[in-house]
Amino acid sequence: MFVLDEAVQQREAALPSLLGRERQRELVALAWHLRQRAPARAASLVAEARSQLHLLDEPGRTLADARCLLVEGEAVWLSGALDAARAVADQAFFAFDAAHDPIGRADARWLRAWIEMDRGCAALCDAELALASEDARAAGDTLRTDVFDAAAALFAVFRDLRTAQERWDARFAVDLDGLHPAAAGWIHDYLGTSAFQASDFGSAVSLLMRTYEAAVATGQVRRAINVATNIGNGFTSLNAHHAALEWMQRGLDLARPTGWPMSIGLALMQTAETLRQLGQRDAALDLLREALATLQPLSGSRAYAIALEYKGDLMLDRGDYEAALRNFTKLVERGEALRQSDFQSGARRGKAHALSMLNRPQEALEAALDALAMARQHGDAYNQIAALKVLAQIHAQHALPLPAGVAAPSAALHYLQEALAVAGTIEGYTVPGDLLDAVAHEHAHLGDYKRAYEVALEAGAARDKTHSREATNRAVAMQVQYQTERARTEGEHHRQLAAAEAQRAEVLAQTSATLEHLSAIGQEITTHLDAAAVFRALDRHVHGLLDATHFSIFLLEGDGQSLRCAFGIEAGKALPPTRFSIDDEHANSSRAVRERREILIELSADQATPALIPGTLQTLSLLFAPLTVGDRVLGVMTVQSLHPHAYGARERLIFRTLCAYGAIALDNAAAYRQVAATLKTLSATQAQLLDKNLELEDANKKLEEVSLTDQLTGLRNRRFFLQHVDADVNMSLRRYDDPLRMGESSAPGRDLVFFMVDIDHFKEVNDTHGHGAGDAVLVQMQERLREVFRDSDYVIRWGGEEFLVLARATHRDEAKVVAERIRSAVAGRAFVLPDGTEVYKTCSIGFACFPFLPTHPRMLSWSQVVELADQGLYLAKRSGRNAWAAVYATAESRTEGLFDYLMHHLEDALAEGEARLVTSLEKVELPKGAKKRRLGLN
Repeated sequence: MFVLDEAVQQREAALPSLLGRERQRELVALAWHLRQRAPARAASLVAEARSQLHLLDEPGRTLADARCLLVEGEAVWLSGALDAARAVADQAFFAFDAAHDPIGRADARWLRAWIEMDRGCAALCDAELALASEDARAAGDTLRTDVFDAAAALFAVFRDLRTAQERWDARFAVDLDGLHPAAAGWIHDYLGTSAFQASDFGSAVSLLMRTYEAAVATGQVRRAINVATNIGNGFTSLNAHHAALEWMQRGLDLARPTGWPMSIGLALMQTAETLRQLGQRDAALDLLREALATLQPLSGSRAYAIALEYKGDLMLDRGDYEAALRNFTKLVERGEALRQSDFQSGARRGKAHALSMLNRPQEALEAALDALAMARQHGDAYNQIAALKVLAQIHAQHALPLPAGVAAPSAALHYLQEALAVAGTIEGYTVPGDLLDAVAHEHAHLGDYKRAYEVALEAGAARDKTHSREATNRAVAMQVQYQTERARTEGEHHRQLAAAEAQRAEVLAQTSATLEHLSAIGQEITTHLDAAAVFRALDRHVHGLLDATHFSIFLLEGDGQSLRCAFGIEAGKALPPTRFSIDDEHANSSRAVRERREILIELSADQATPALIPGTLQTLSLLFAPLTVGDRVLGVMTVQSLHPHAYGARERLIFRTLCAYGAIALDNAAAYRQVAATLKTLSATQAQLLDKNLELEDANKKLEEVSLTDQLTGLRNRRFFLQHVDADVNMSLRRYDDPLRMGESSAPGRDLVFFMVDIDHFKEVNDTHGHGAGDAVLVQMQERLREVFRDSDYVIRWGGEEFLVLARATHRDEAKVVAERIRSAVAGRAFVLPDGTEVYKTCSIGFACFPFLPTHPRMLSWSQVVELADQGLYLAKRSGRNAWAAVYATAESRTEGLFDYLMHHLEDALAEGEARLVTSLEKVELPKGAKKRRLGLN
């Protein structure tokens, strides 16, 4: 259903080489995965795929055409033509249904669900998603099942948060790290939206950022636009307006090039609301007008309803109550159609406010009472408070009869006191100062100045608390931004390391395979004792391994003064007999013999081939190499291509090796004709061949060693660590499983300790003294680490200025002693830079022991223990540097969910005795979530 960008790139790269049915199938698949990434490209691929449908048999032809219909239908849906999109989606569905293809049916239902959501038909959307999930589950497709269920859960949140959580939270209580990024992204969207609706904006932003990254990586462009604006809303709720506008702009930048009205309108109106919060009302109004015009074809959607609400609020701010009334009246209709409670109450409340300001008190009163009833029905305390405030405002502004059963001196005071009572039921809620001000004003209006004064004091205290809460929210926003950026940076670093490692492994594998193949070729070529057979063998293998339009061999004449073309083929035709003087300055063959070296010539299309043999082609890449045996030159071999830059390092290595084998074979052939000289030459040739094979073997060993070693420091690298760590972990576990059998009668020697070491403020060295100085510090750092650790321990260059050390067969209680030795070794003496300058640096260390919980050795994996060591490093860094820290398990540690608890709730774990902190620090700074806002759905 969704694939990562790398998979799309691989499909694009493979497509040009495919033909027939294989190409037709790949055209459809690639168009499907480009449907939002590059709609125009997807459309062209669909057109080509349709032209080749005749290559397929049934039912493959029907299924391919139906998949093309889905690609077209999605493009029509995104353009806002919902009726046309539904017709195409229905056509695709009927084709899949007739072919009994549940996956195709599920994908067609997915598209129909979104079309109905944009219409505002929530019930039809829910029904399509439920049926799509059934189809996917029946087909055993867990990715689609997870995505469809998460989308259904997400939509349910907007109708009623508590009901949605009761229905879906247990469904998604899974390890998301093991899921496909697309599925994990949708589940994070549901969890983030739930957190947002519960006013936990810090958690919401963190979860939605994961959703955004997953959507971008899997080609879900419309989802990425929507989530970017929702992240902006989260930051607005945290009073981090600068970050909010950055995310809004990110969404708008993604949306505008697409031309999709829903995406553009959503980004515009969410940006407008952020500007309204900042008091930029004129700019907000311009954007809202553009948003509503853009969304007009989709007036049944949730996005259009949100835009109406935002414009209604803006009109109230501007005092244009007639316009506000029109917007809220429309919103009442849309809230009813969408069946979403947040609109139903809010629209009536806004309508009541506008009616009151237009001196229509009775209508305002009815609307406000309806808003209050709906908020109570859904248990929405925030909307209850807002509706009660409007009721109080209406009674204060207009002379209306006192409602029945009101005991307070005035209706306004009655409703304000009721609002305070509801506020008291909300855990962690700070009563707004303006509500308390209204209560104080009403007491004063009634002549109760003492009570008015008391409430005014409460209002001041509430403002102070609110300002503190706003500061806390800003801190949360900063922390979320920092943690997200740090995670993204680390993720990119790991990705680059993995890519470099994979590329290095691929190069090694290719080199090994090439050398093995060349060795077999060499054995074949050197078995021939006839020159003509050697020429034919070389010609066959040259054309098999290289781009060679032209291939020829020139041999040195007996007088040593000229070269004769002994064999030549160009474009399948034999070359005419040719001879060059060895002193010919224009002939590259002669030059290669004279200088006894390889010559590569690269020409542009407008340059003539030098010393072109009459009747031959103009080539752009020319490679010459002498044929040598020992100190003797037998001649020269050349390959030439019509393409520029045809011979890179790999091609030259192949050609050089073929020249060596060819020279040996030709020399053997010549020697065969002279029996007396044959034995001597053959012996030298065999020895030379053996030396070359030994050189090749030695080169392979050196390449393997290089791949396991950091070239700057000489330390082992991650690849070496990953190759060996499992063996040490298994040995440690066996010692815990059977200590007597392993010769371990007690605990010492059974543990592994992972140390993460990071040089403090290393960037200052590079910035002040240059990167050469930084390299010198890293080299001296590895020397100090080697002084501390045993030869049997693994000292790894983990990346940059960070090192990982695995202390093997160690006792966990000795770890803090080793950590202090590391710290002292680094801080105790100066690092000497290449220019003689001495600088003092410190380091921070985090460590953790494996097994983490000795009574349950297999509870945490070694990689989780490394993460705990990294957490210790983070604590040391956070708390002042030049220190070490580690988290140890205790007898009270839980046996399930311990890792997640320590990673996300360390402070609680320490307080409850489920972990203890071992550190050189005197004080450790431990790592530490509201006007309610609403997320867009589309």
